[in-house]
Amino acid sequence: MTIINEEAISGRVREEITKIKDLFAVDTFSLKRITDHFVHQLEDGLTRHDAEIPMNITWVPSFPTGRETGRYLAIDMGGTNLRICSVELTSERGGYSITQDKYILPARLKRGTGDELWELVADKLLDFLRKHDLLPPAKGEEEEGKLPLAFTFSYPVTQNHIRHGVLQRWTKGFDIRGVEGEDVVAQLDAVLQRRHIPVRIVALVNDTVGTLIASAYKNPDIRVGSIFGTGCNAAYMERCSRIPKIASSGSQAQFDEDSLIAINCEYGAFDNNRRVLPRTTFDEDIDASSARPGQQTYEKMVAAMYLGELLRLILLHLHESIGLFPDADVSRLREGGTMDAVSLSKMETDGSEAVRMEEAKRILQDAYGIDATDEELRMCCILAEVVCARAARLYACGIAALCRKQGVEECAVDVDGSAFEKYSQFRKRAIAALAEILDWPENEERVKLVSAEDGSGVGAALIAAIILNQ
Repeated sequence: MTIINEEAISGRVREEITKIKDLFAVDTFSLKRITDHFVHQLEDGLTRHDAEIPMNITWVPSFPTGRETGRYLAIDMGGTNLRICSVELTSERGGYSITQDKYILPARLKRGTGDELWELVADKLLDFLRKHDLLPPAKGEEEEGKLPLAFTFSYPVTQNHIRHGVLQRWTKGFDIRGVEGEDVVAQLDAVLQRRHIPVRIVALVNDTVGTLIASAYKNPDIRVGSIFGTGCNAAYMERCSRIPKIASSGSQAQFDEDSLIAINCEYGAFDNNRRVLPRTTFDEDIDASSARPGQQTYEKMVAAMYLGELLRLILLHLHESIGLFPDADVSRLREGGTMDAVSLSKMETDGSEAVRMEEAKRILQDAYGIDATDEELRMCCILAEVVCARAARLYACGIAALCRKQGVEECAVDVDGSAFEKYSQFRKRAIAALAEILDWPENEERVKLVSAEDGSGVGAALIAAIILNQ
């Protein structure tokens, strides 16, 4: 990434940039302190059902063997899109083919009702089955005549078994009525049965667990599945003997102490009690205006959903404090949610200073009608770096905590999420922070961050295969 020439910025403006940099800086001591607390909260989540980090038991009983076969449907409901897949696991070790369609979840749905949500999912599933000629011949209501489906639901749930999940709370800006505290499998299944859609839900899957399983299907070095996109989360395999709360979770009988079981950390809730994370006034503003103030503290400082909003708030602050964009109409800049994460990634794009400034110029013109000076454009590019660098360094704390907890010094971490690919410097920054936290020897990279391929869809299909072949 080309460095922006700060010497071309006036002294007063550089002083303001330095203040923002200092606010968002996370030094090595702070990284280690945050990671220490992270490990403690991970352990607490395995012990108590009411812990800050839920550490949800998913009942996924093993890594794949690489020899799974068959056709499986997968529904993946994330924070922005609904993805429907048909996955064929082939006889070739680790082989598969996938057909998938993606549908944008309407913004109005985020404040809608559960009935509206499940009807929309059923509509899109039926469209997909018809489009790809996947509807099986009618065989009445017999389960064996229905297509097996794994439902990837990227929100924290409590599971008593693999085909069950009570939503603990909505995240990612959702607040759909009539779903929290209810079994989402039962709710969706009721709609599918009423509409005679010939599928059977065989597993409820978290997207992070799906990423973990899909990655391990091809790469046995994978120890953690991670999400860096709209939200931020991780999953890993834990031994039952190290999960004290499993005894009261309802399905312990099928697992002995040496068995592995997938844990969906849901660690976006890390440090909700505000003990170690270095929150700024901008973070506090984002939390206060969110659908769930006081929740998902870590996610709101790390995930792509919030990075654009952080930059917008910083720019608005600088307009009001030092007169940034003095001749511009900033009424649009005052509107929440108008700066997206993609904009930051473009301001950080690989290329010359001129290319980065041109991207910033176009974004400010298109989104806000602001014709910025070269100095203002340079400032925007630098501030985008500041916001993204903090996110990457804080992201590394969660990965480091899981490595420390498992006693793992070398492994691969599979990372899913479009933001991971779009932020050109994210991987480099996260690796640098991991090296600081875990005290790696110079020039060694002991934890590899690798990109997921069709993570949650293939992972969901694999979990369905594992469950049906137990």
